[in-house]
Amino acid sequence: MSHDLGGDHTVRVFTTQERWNALAHKISAMGDFKPEIILEKASVMAIDPRDEAAISALNADTQPSLITVADGLDLEVIHAFRELAFKADPRHPILLKDTLHPPSDDTDFIDALLPAAMNIGSLLCDGIGDAILIRGEKAPGQSLRLAYNILQAAGTRIFKTDYVACPSCGRTLFNLQSTTQKIRAATGHLKGVRIAVMGCIVNGPGEMADADFGYVGGAPNKINLYVGKTAVKFNIPEAEAVERLIDLIKEHGKWIDAPVGEPVEV
Repeated sequence: MSHDLGGDHTVRVFTTQERWNALAHKISAMGDFKPEIILEKASVMAIDPRDEAAISALNADTQPSLITVADGLDLEVIHAFRELAFKADPRHPILLKDTLHPPSDDTDFIDALLPAAMNIGSLLCDGIGDAILIRGEKAPGQSLRLAYNILQAAGTRIFKTDYVACPSCGRTLFNLQSTTQKIRAATGHLKGVRIAVMGCIVNGPGEMADADFGYVGGAPNKINLYVGKTAVKFNIPEAEAVERLIDLIKEHGKWIDAPVGEPVEV
């Protein structure tokens, strides 16, 4: 499978040939969590970003090359990829890796999740990276879900409903946790839609500036609904507010019915 990398192209998800083989029988049913490119077939050039001769040779080549940081270096992942991105010509797309020391044995999922989210997520938020590869998590399917969820969390590639919620404080005017769950249950199938759930109108509108729609506490037991940064519905009874939010999403052409027989992700 061929994909363009770099520039404005979509950030792609790599896997290894071994993991591809393990998943081959069910790739067609994996939905949005499919592996896209096999590492061993992608002609990736591994570089030590401290090697000035290698960097000079790379930049002298007018043809773009897919590059990554070499394994086994005594460098932190974030530092290594930042240095590579700084020194390499921008025409060379970069494959990010969560670790430069892939484990040989299975690891606890949390032990894989946290470094991957920190390392790859930080670099994506810096604007670095044209493809990603998770190796700290050995399970093939789980590693792909982790990769896609990092892309989603970094705002790099939105493939499912994106939710923004405030941390809650003394001004919060409704039960943030249960309300967010109700909204997720009703809207979790809307791929690419960003919904904000904010406890009050003091900080909420500023914190949800990038959302498509907002559900904001306006007064005790009353909800204001937003489209982007603009409040469009006021003082809706809380008991009706989720349905009114759905109506608003439909009015703006962002609604699709949930697929029959498939559970909404919550």
